[in-house]
Amino acid sequence: MTATDIHRTIDAVWKMEAAKVIAGLTRIVRDVGLAEDLAQDALVVALEQWPESGVPNNPGAWLMATAKHRAIDLFRRNQLLARKHEEVGREIEVKQMAMPNFDAAVEDNIGDDLLSLMFISCHPVLSTEARAALTLRLLGGLTTDEIARAFLASEPAIAQRIVRAKRTLADAHVLFEVPRGRELVARLSSVLEVIYLIFNEGYSATAGEDWIRPGLCEEALRLGRTLAELAPLEPEVHGLVALMEIQASRMKARVGPSGEPILLFDQDRARWDQLLIRRGLAALDRAEELSATRGSYTIQAAIAACHARARSPEETDWARIVSLYDALAELTPSPVVQLNRAVAVSMASGPAAGFELTEKLTSELSLRNYHLLPSVRGDLLTKLGRLAEARAEFARAASLTQNTRERELLLSRAERLRELDWSIL
Repeated sequence: MTATDIHRTIDAVWKMEAAKVIAGLTRIVRDVGLAEDLAQDALVVALEQWPESGVPNNPGAWLMATAKHRAIDLFRRNQLLARKHEEVGREIEVKQMAMPNFDAAVEDNIGDDLLSLMFISCHPVLSTEARAALTLRLLGGLTTDEIARAFLASEPAIAQRIVRAKRTLADAHVLFEVPRGRELVARLSSVLEVIYLIFNEGYSATAGEDWIRPGLCEEALRLGRTLAELAPLEPEVHGLVALMEIQASRMKARVGPSGEPILLFDQDRARWDQLLIRRGLAALDRAEELSATRGSYTIQAAIAACHARARSPEETDWARIVSLYDALAELTPSPVVQLNRAVAVSMASGPAAGFELTEKLTSELSLRNYHLLPSVRGDLLTKLGRLAEARAEFARAASLTQNTRERELLLSRAERLRELDWSIL
């Protein structure tokens, strides 16, 4: 194996094992920032040694053992560390002597450790942007550069965001534990929000040259599936996984040969991934089995399932989708939910009915710069034959979006209407 091959292997191992190593170290040292530093130190040692010695049989355990020994050395050397660190250092040494198979003991707790790390990374004390960056860093094993490119931010900005997040967690003395009772519900919603934020950014990029970023969707799915294994009795976890699986099934059909966007009604449904659909429907069944009351992610997954089961837009059960949006609006009322409901109503009862609902949304301040409102109105006005008005709406939507591909699509729709309008005249 060449040095290049080994470096590629190390990179792959790091992506797979980083979260486990950092989680195990955080439980030991009680500081997520220090844990990541120790894990990175172990990675540097691997980069130095593995090209000569070869990749060990259990690379994750090797990284963990190396990081643990560096922790012990650090605690021994630095006499100025807080008493907590000194005690932890002695505790590790005691465990090392009392438990010859110390690494196996760490591995036994890996499920709880990963879950605790998720709750730390997504702690509400952090901003939404910081939660997303820290989650991708600690649990996704992504580099700062990769996270920056994913969110179209500068690498220094992301680096500072991550540093501040770790400092905030340390200053707030956030415990490395799985919360219980009411706090579990509150914190779990934050974890789910972050995972879905990452997925959505990959599914429909808010800015940049690409319509989709599959890597982010894949990372969010991996995090969601991991969370479902770690918290198997939480219905909304399975609801979110169901939603992401079904949405992800459309990825190949969402873009054309040149990366141009293809909207839902225009997609070749034969290109939808049936395996992901089956996995999504199974996760939805699991969510509904666990609770008679649907949460917001489970309701959204049920809506996605209606699309997944239909062979064409016309065969979709639009009446059921409207009723599901009614339930979602009651549970989590928002103008965006109402806009999506208006689209469903237009399909179930005609474009005039849907357009009437969008009229009521034009006064919503929160939707003033939301490009999908004029985009939906443009589509409905087109169906109503009001082409000049539709063209203006598509032009406005194009001016509001930050995504280049989406802007091109909206402008092309406006141009087609202009040509059609002139041909009619």
